[in-house]
Amino acid sequence: QVQLVESGGGLVQAGGSLRLSCAVSVRTFSIYTMGWFRRAPGKEREFVAYISWSGGNTYYADSLKGRFTISRDNAKNTVYLQMNSLKSEDTGVYYCAAKFLGSRAIDLMNQAEYDYWGQGTQVTVSS
Repeated sequence: QVQLVESGGGLVQAGGSLRLSCAVSVRTFSIYTMGWFRRAPGKEREFVAYISWSGGNTYYADSLKGRFTISRDNAKNTVYLQMNSLKSEDTGVYYCAAKFLGSRAIDLMNQAEYDYWGQGTQVTVSS
């Protein structure tokens, strides 16, 4: 069973930055595509970003391009989300997710594509 544990959330003022981490308990981390999703208060969970197994392919929600950066360190079994220029609307619970490459993906922006999920970490941006 793959386990994911997010960390790095907290309270930050608008315009500030946070870096989230997701530690993955798995033998071969590099065979998983990793994604970040978030759930704002009163809203459904939405796509944030994903990164391919090699780290060479990344994709972001349109509204987050230029502010958020996803990266991974396969030697540490960890995926990161660097969040800059934070806005109040970025407030929410952030989740990391893993998609096993053994199963064919249609759309990695779709949360249904992912096989494993963390419990989430709270990010609160004050205005």
